[in-house]
Amino acid sequence: MNTRTAFSKTLALVLGLAVFAAISGPAHAARIKEIAAIEGVRSNQLTGFGLVVGLDGTGDQTTQLPYTSQGLANYLQQLGITLSAQALSQLQMKNVAAVLVTTQLPAFARPGQTLDVNVSSMGNAKSLKGGTLIATPLKGADGEVYALAQGNLIVAGAGAAAGGSKVTVNHLSVGRIPQGAQVERSVPTALQEGNTVNLSLNASDFQMARRVAEAINRKFGPGLARALDGRSVEVKAPMSPNERVAFIAEMEELPVESSIGAAKVIINSRTGSIVLNQAVTLGPCAVAHGNLSISISSTPVVSQPGPLSGGQTVVSEKASIDIKQDKGKLIQLPAAAQLTDVVNALNALGASPQDLLAILQAIKSAGALNAELEVI
Repeated sequence: MNTRTAFSKTLALVLGLAVFAAISGPAHAARIKEIAAIEGVRSNQLTGFGLVVGLDGTGDQTTQLPYTSQGLANYLQQLGITLSAQALSQLQMKNVAAVLVTTQLPAFARPGQTLDVNVSSMGNAKSLKGGTLIATPLKGADGEVYALAQGNLIVAGAGAAAGGSKVTVNHLSVGRIPQGAQVERSVPTALQEGNTVNLSLNASDFQMARRVAEAINRKFGPGLARALDGRSVEVKAPMSPNERVAFIAEMEELPVESSIGAAKVIINSRTGSIVLNQAVTLGPCAVAHGNLSISISSTPVVSQPGPLSGGQTVVSEKASIDIKQDKGKLIQLPAAAQLTDVVNALNALGASPQDLLAILQAIKSAGALNAELEVI
């Protein structure tokens, strides 16, 4: 064997081991930052009432919306312009639209930073395209102003109407202003308070809470972290702000072996969607399924009276109802210990997603489906 051949085989072996390690190791691990968050580090919702001006006749189309005219009157009064009640009633609001402005104030946001805002019409404006949002204070749940929004709207849509016909592409009553709000006040966080920080898991899982605490103790020393319950893990952290931030940054990168959650079947009754996780198993059972269809047809029948009889023409309907039920045979479903086997067993029924909603509930009631049914 020459040197080149030996090198090629060695390189292939190394690459094979690397691929095997990549598949068998990190693929089943998740970082702490992906499964948990630091308690107290959260965003806050902000909202405000504003006016969009400069519309091309597509604003609020009636004077029966008092908040639009009142909002405009309040804004003009701040500019030193006072309108009488008669003048206020004669305002035409076709170029003005009342809107609600919403955004999220992220954690650690400082005054002067900018935020993206969403603008939604709250009246009967046809379109916000081409409009400009005038200065709108954004308040938090405590009623305090934390940001100020203003700017030109971006509306990803188009529309046209003529002669009673109307064509609309996308939604024209909602727009967005990138970096349209400026933070005026910051929200303090409790990150630097006390000698501990708490990790809050995204989902309640006692096994995952124990594994997170064990991973932190292996890295930084025993007794540093402890699981308080199925969702919270308490971790002792340095007191210095710089050291605490560095400690949290390193802790969030620690890998934790992911565990299989509780077996669940998620059912969306509105769309007919069904989602099963990998922990779902199926016991042996038998299912009979058949389709039932009902058709109703109505035919107009005209009863014409004879000549000179003095009767009247009567129009009635003749309805016919047809019920058809397809024969369904009893199908035996074997026990399935893996998700693939469960899917194959359910596909063997040949039922539609809407029918599977009822079949899965019946199998669950019979005790053959080892999973929790959740309807959303």
